[in-house]
Amino acid sequence: MAVYEYECLTCGHNFEVWQKITADPIKSCERCGGEVRRLIGQTGFILKGSGWYVTDYVRKGKNDNPSKESNKEASSVGTKD
Repeated sequence: MAVYEYECLTCGHNFEVWQKITADPIKSCERCGGEVRRLIGQTGFILKGSGWYVTDYVRKGKNDNPSKESNKEASSVGTKD
């Protein structure tokens, strides 16, 4: 479900409606019955559940930057000791 904002072209009334994304847009004002248009506004969303936090993606342990280790290995390959 999404929240859509509408504005009446007749009386200027602004209102919001919870609708499915697949639902047809509202065509008439809830106050005066005049024609309405859907407004484009700032969108917002809520991330629910686990796995949506920065701390969930932090690598733990001694090797925080694996690219440094792989660079050392790559530079030592092909060299004679």
